Formats: sequence, C-alpha cells, structure tokens
Amino acid sequence: MATPRDAPRADLLVVTGADDWPLECAWRFGGLPRAASSLAYLGPDEAPGADRVRRGLRLVTSSSPAEARAFGGYLGTRRRVRVVGSPQTDDLPERRPEPGLVLVVTSVTRSDETGGAAPGTELLLAAAERLRAAGKRILVGLHPREDRSLWERYEISDVPTLRASARAEAAIGVPGTIFPLIAAVGTPVVGCTDPALSVPDYLLSVCSATIGAADEAVPAVAAAGPPDPAVLADAVGPVGGSAGRLLDAWARAARPRRH
Repeated sequence: MATPRDAPRADLLVVTGADDWPLECAWRFGGLPRAASSLAYLGPDEAPGADRVRRGLRLVTSSSPAEARAFGGYLGTRRRVRVVGSPQTDDLPERRPEPGLVLVVTSVTRSDETGGAAPGTELLLAAAERLRAAGKRILVGLHPREDRSLWERYEISDVPTLRASARAEAAIGVPGTIFPLIAAVGTPVVGCTDPALSVPDYLLSVCSATIGAADEAVPAVAAAGPPDPAVLADAVGPVGGSAGRLLDAWARAARPRRH
C-alpha cells in the first residue's frame, strides 16, 4: 500500500469511483493515463464529481453487462464499458449447504474516514433475530468496515463472505456487489431494502425476494430460490479468467499512445 506522498512511479491511474478520494487522486496524478473500473458498490445515479473523472479516460471496465449499465450511469457516460468479469469468480467455492444455516451479509452501519455507510442495518439485525427465533443457525459474513460488536451474539465467519456463502441454505443482507457473486455460487439471496438506499436494479434482480420489515424474513428465506439464468448471467458476467482480462485491459490502457 502507498499514499500519494510516497507512491512509486506508475504507468496508469485506476479510479474506482468519483467521490472525494478518487477525485483527489485524479488531481494529484493528473499526468498519468486514467482508467475507471467498477470494483466496489456504487449507486446508479451520476456522481457529482463524475465529470472530473471522465476527463481523459482511456478505459472503463465493469464485471458484467448489468454493472456496466449502472457504472455508465454513475459516471454519466455513454461510452463503451468493457465487461471483464469479476476476479472473485475465478475461484468460486463449491456449494455444500448445511441444513438450517442462513448467512447474514452485513453492510456498513456507520460512516468513517474510509467510506460511507448504507441504511438497512437495523432491519437486518431484526431479521436475523427473527430467523434465529425460528430455529435457523446464523452465520455472519462481516463487511471489512462493519462494527463487529453489533454481530458478536452470532457466529462470525472466519473466511470471506463469498466462501462462507457456499455453506448456507440462503443468504440475507443489504444488497451489495457481493449479491450476484453469492447467487453465482448457487445460494439464494434475500435483500433487506430501506427507502433511503438507492440500489441498482441489477442487484435487486438477483434477489429471490426483498423485504422491508423483519417479520417478512422467515417466509422469504424459507421460499428463497435462484434467479433466472439469464438474469444471473447479466448480473455476474463472464466466469473464469476475469483477473487476467482486467489486468490485460489495464496494461493496454497504460501503453503510450502514438501521435
């Protein structure tokens, strides 16, 4: 890891959004060729700083056709977005569901200097309680920036959330970029939605159901099933070789251009 002050020489700047930190990097490293890659959760609406990211872009990538449409909207561009797949799908775990096990996929409850937060945690906490009261075993897939103390009453997975999803009969959480990947493993997902949260349609499309009240959690999980294969393919993108495609796209974008 490097900070702008001690960053080594580079051939390409890759930004993953248009909020304060990517904008500062774009300003500090304005002399570098620039690419924009969708690697984290972003809303579907054009970001206020998108015009400053768009300037001089050589490449825009995303993991799937559906994410490409959302990322294009976020950047406020109609240019081609290259679909490369998600590197996380290069080694998907084999699904072996354990009876009665539900994976709770957390988001981030409180904003801090490293990023924002998503509404919906109170609903997810209440839903987890309803599921446990109904006899389900709860396994928590903790977001790296989430407050661990909120979830310590349950078993917290000691492996990444995507790998943990292979053990679950179903997963429930605030919809995020991991939802299509969990669905790609074969585990049905239920979304906890909040009126204050703007979620791209493609993340909702892979949900077996969405709930707005905790009492809906038990029947939604009981009835959960996989999405339509075409919907899943649109949301997930190509599976296998994605890391190589992404690195190759970045390498091509970094090459000096002939005048």
